[in-house]
Formats: sequence, structure tokens, C-alpha cells
Amino acid sequence: MNIGFVGVGRMGANMARRLKDRQFHVTAVYDTNRAAATSLAAELGCAAAQDLSEVTAESDVIFTVVTDDNAMRNIFAGTGDNLLVNARGKLFINCATISPQMHVEIEKLAHQGGAQTLEACMASSIPQAREGRLYLMCGGTEDAFRKAEPILKEIGSEVRFIGNTGEAAKVKALVNMVMNINTAGLAEGLALGAALGLDLEMLRKIFSQTGAASRVLETDGEDMQNREHSCFFSSAHAAKDSGIALELGRSLGLDLPLARATKEQYDRMVAEGLGELDKSGIAELTFKDRHKHTGDRV
Repeated sequence: MNIGFVGVGRMGANMARRLKDRQFHVTAVYDTNRAAATSLAAELGCAAAQDLSEVTAESDVIFTVVTDDNAMRNIFAGTGDNLLVNARGKLFINCATISPQMHVEIEKLAHQGGAQTLEACMASSIPQAREGRLYLMCGGTEDAFRKAEPILKEIGSEVRFIGNTGEAAKVKALVNMVMNINTAGLAEGLALGAALGLDLEMLRKIFSQTGAASRVLETDGEDMQNREHSCFFSSAHAAKDSGIALELGRSLGLDLPLARATKEQYDRMVAEGLGELDKSGIAELTFKDRHKHTGDRV
């Protein structure tokens, strides 16, 4: 089985490496960052496609890992070159965090061209992608899921079929909404602890043993304390993902004040040029505000 990848940033590249390690035939990779595609292609011994249609032609299954709805629409419905050129019989596994509506739109376009799609939303990060331990939530037809399942089990430690196209994206939006709220809450707790002169190592330990415990504390707490924000999941992506959840709420007439406040913080990070920091970098805003009001040095 020939496998192609469109979008070979931090996640896509490591998924491709994992499948190569597991003896799958990765035939072509594509990225708007030509240097990234060329470098990965040389590493994997495959083609660095110059056109999206070339990836489709060279592959039976194509993974897409792009940034947002606009990027998704461009790769599937762009004028001239796109993934659906001569796509009959192909299976597209779409892993990006995008709106549920976009997954539905892409499925309709693919079906018109005789192809299948499956959303495989990822609730994991870069190390899990490389080690085959992704948490995958899938939506689409059961037939598409069964075809994709043997491949997905090589990159995911948990592979769940949620339901029809768009349903997995709804779950992913809620996962990221709650994660982002937890991240913002932890940042504020640690910043307040620092302002009070508390030992943050001690504070994190007590958080972990009480009702303040969370998965975010486990993954991001030490980095927040040390102000180490190497990017695994960017703050710009956190802002975008919180926006997806807010839009779902608005479509139902629901107000989500915590999600809204969290998105405002991540939007502020982007506006201040901090969008490429890891989501844990939201702590920098809280520390910055503390210093602004106390007069301490940042």
C-alpha cells in the first residue's frame, strides 16, 4: 500500500517516519514549505511532490495534516491543482484540527470524485506521533474507518470511531477547549503563587495531589515554572482551536465565558508576537501582568 502525506510539519513528518519504520511504503510528501518536504523526502527515500495531484497519483492513502479550514479547502478544492484530481478509489485521512463543517464539505467533494475521506483527529503531540502513541478520534463511514484502521493502529495507541463525519471534530474541539482553559488556569495559579512568594516546586507538588491536579499540570507545569516554552502545540493553534469551540457554542446559542476568556489570552499572545511559543507560554502573559502591576522586573 502506497501512502502519501500533505503537510509535513512537526506532526505530519513524525507520522510519516513512524509508518516508514513500520515498513509502510511512503511514496510522496508535499508541503508549502518546500525545504521541509525536500528534506523529509530525502530522509524517507520518497518523492517530494511539487503538485498536490502528484501525491494523489503516487498514493493509495493520503494523510493530510494542515493548519486550518482555509488550508484544507485549498488542498482539496484549489483551482487547477488539488488532491481530488484523478482521485477515484483513493482514501484521504484528514488529521488537522479544523471545523466539523469543513470535514463534511471535504467529504462531499471527495465522494463526487469517487474517493473516500476519514477524519482522524489527534489528541496527542510530537513524541506520540513519532512513537506511534497518538490518541485518534475518527469520523466518517464505517467502511472508510475499516480500511484505515490497520494503518491508524500503527500510529495510534488508541483509535476510536466516533461516528459520522464531523462528529470526531466536535469532540476534538471540546478536548482542546477544556485543555486550553486548564492551561490558562494553571498559568494563573502559578503566577499568583510566585507573586505570593511561594515555592513553585512545592506548589506544583501539592496541585498534583489535590483537586488542582490535571493532565495539563503533568505535561506543562514544570515548563511554566521554568519558563521553557519550546513548541509542541503552538499558542497560535490554541487560539484557532478555541475559536472552533466558541463557534460551535454560538451556533447553539450558548455563551462559553471561560473558553472566550482563554481565547482572548491566546489571541493576545499572537498579537504580541508570541504565537509560536508552546501553549504553556500563556504563563508569560500572567507573569508579565504581575510584573506590570508590582513593578518587578520581568
